[in-house]
Amino acid sequence: MTMSGVVGDGTVTRAELAAQRIAERARTAASGARLGTKSELRQLCGVSVGTFNEALRLLQSRGVVAVRPGPRGGLFVAEQSPIVRLGNSVLALDADAASVADAVRIRDALDPLVTIDAVDHSSPVAVARYREQVAAMRAATEALDAVGFLRANWRLHTLIAEVNPSPMLRSIYTTLLDIVEGHTIAVRAVEEQPLAEVMQERCQLHADLVEAIAAGDADEVARLAAAHSVKPNRDTDR
Repeated sequence: MTMSGVVGDGTVTRAELAAQRIAERARTAASGARLGTKSELRQLCGVSVGTFNEALRLLQSRGVVAVRPGPRGGLFVAEQSPIVRLGNSVLALDADAASVADAVRIRDALDPLVTIDAVDHSSPVAVARYREQVAAMRAATEALDAVGFLRANWRLHTLIAEVNPSPMLRSIYTTLLDIVEGHTIAVRAVEEQPLAEVMQERCQLHADLVEAIAAGDADEVARLAAAHSVKPNRDTDR
């Protein structure tokens, strides 16, 4: 969701750069081809284990690679369905700021569909996971940790999308989230409203949204989803 009061700086993270490098290698290889071991590819990218694991998460979520364990395992080019190919065609546009802004706009339009569907498809376990991210958002709000707030925010929306019964909607929505997240590593306050106030408001909205999903209150979820999409300042981040 967009959080009024913070903006991305447009910088591509090291994890995203590593993911792009491996994806480029995958594009020139046959489906099912072995790309190398995790160690080999991490050394190729020149990144830390943590950064490589994040890049691997991005690649797997986009359906670019598959990981196989064992002595003959490693990273392999994934079999790509038409849905995955659609997602990757969007990802090919994510290197410029205009495309990232477009990803935000499209994700905003899809957000009510994803959120309202969660009413019928969220198990008690899923709701517990949503609440964990709301708690993380509260902790970040108290610490005035805007980046931590956004990470928990993105994770919450990813979890909500994961229960959606539509493979196409899940794929497109999570792809758009990856684009926005991959280009946001810093935030700043908008002068018209203190950052602490913005974070408190958005945290409460998310908390109310999760509780409405838990209660199965579709009307309240729809109302909150509409409020969630209201953006006083369009130059904002997730």
